Amino acid sequence: MPSVMRRSITPLRCAATAALLLCAPPAIAQTAPAGQADAGFWERPNLLGDIGGLRPAFDDRGLMLGLSETSEIFGNLGGGIRRGFEYSGLTTLSLKLDTDKAFHWSGGTFYASALQIHGRDFSTEHVASLQTITNIDAERSTRLWELWFQQALPAGKSDLKIGQQAVDQEFLVNDDGSVFLNAMMGWPALPSTDMYAGAPVYPLSALGLRLRTKPADGLTLLAGAFDDNPPGGPFADDKQVRGGEASGTRFNLGTGALFIAELQYAVPRPPFAAEGADLPGTYKFGAWFDTGRFPDQRFDQAGLSLADPASSGVARLHKDNFSLYGVLDQTVWRAAGGHSSLALFGRVMGAPGDRNLVDWSLNVGLNLKAPLPGRDNDTLGVGYGWAHVSGRASDLDRDAAIFAAAAVPVRSAEGVIEVTYQHQVAPWWLVQPDLQYVITPGGGAASPLDPTRRLGDALVIGLRTTVTF
Repeated sequence: MPSVMRRSITPLRCAATAALLLCAPPAIAQTAPAGQADAGFWERPNLLGDIGGLRPAFDDRGLMLGLSETSEIFGNLGGGIRRGFEYSGLTTLSLKLDTDKAFHWSGGTFYASALQIHGRDFSTEHVASLQTITNIDAERSTRLWELWFQQALPAGKSDLKIGQQAVDQEFLVNDDGSVFLNAMMGWPALPSTDMYAGAPVYPLSALGLRLRTKPADGLTLLAGAFDDNPPGGPFADDKQVRGGEASGTRFNLGTGALFIAELQYAVPRPPFAAEGADLPGTYKFGAWFDTGRFPDQRFDQAGLSLADPASSGVARLHKDNFSLYGVLDQTVWRAAGGHSSLALFGRVMGAPGDRNLVDWSLNVGLNLKAPLPGRDNDTLGVGYGWAHVSGRASDLDRDAAIFAAAAVPVRSAEGVIEVTYQHQVAPWWLVQPDLQYVITPGGGAASPLDPTRRLGDALVIGLRTTVTF
């Protein structure tokens, strides 16, 4: 998603900042279960413990408070646009209310969260990748994130959620992909590039309605309808802080609707596993459909190439957009009598190439939990992300070369290899070094320093630490 252009900071300042980092993952931090917050300093689930009895008192009244701070430093060692390091951070505050405990209203949950996004951009300034290097990358703002009410329906097999929601909290999720820091291991490259403002996902959200039901054992059906354009601007101007959207309180309903449905199937073990093996897996199949209008990747309203000097420069608009996808998370090995396990995950999506810059995206990877003796809560992850540039967009590059009578790089696809290690120092503190190698950033986009050459492959290192308060 587009980001504000910012200055880089020196490696010396990065090193000094790294020594002071306190951070938490982009997901909302949960408060400690009652009775556990008074554990020893290195065993408690939250840095602040029970806050002098405040947490248990809130819990008795159905309230759960969450506070987290995410900070990280990433550096580009070569390739992309330019070398350099950047700091970025995210503070997340949340409130969850159990209406049964609070008001004796059975089955209700109220939830609100806010974000304070700070620091500097990295991906746009240094790499220009389609697959954003870090999943907290966003334009600086203090904003409302989610504000919704969820109600369990009679019989206990369904629930309904209504209000301001971030779609990536439930749909299209690879559970094992959450270990990684590249943003597209969470919300994929295809909808991030092809939807208005990247869709109602972090740091955005949208008014919507979501139904979840479990028609049979192991089966879950999710379906939702949401506003498709949280900032409310045209497709070519989808800044996260557009107009009143900087505060997250602009509830746009004027562009189109996003419909999404997903069928999830959970199994205790794959077909190849022995009877009784503890190798759980989840398989998801889904689709989204957007009623908005989307720009053609090559032609203007008169049918001329957008690269033609005679073109109006205004792309032809297509009505509607859609995508199909499949997701899997499967544990494939578990050590007998130990904590170690190996999980495989994958996700593939496809969409029409005439109205979408990215028409295919893929994420695959492996996670090894408890990779070292005595490190039962650590995770080593190796993943790969792939974003394919549509043939229509590639043809536009070829048109540009013809009209300019010069060599112009033709975009094709971008790949990212990521190796990451989650080191759980304490239940409330996570330290995570990260390494990413970006192959043909931007799908092979032209370098701003030399438009006749592609951006070089980028080698990126990063460090994130995590504290849950």
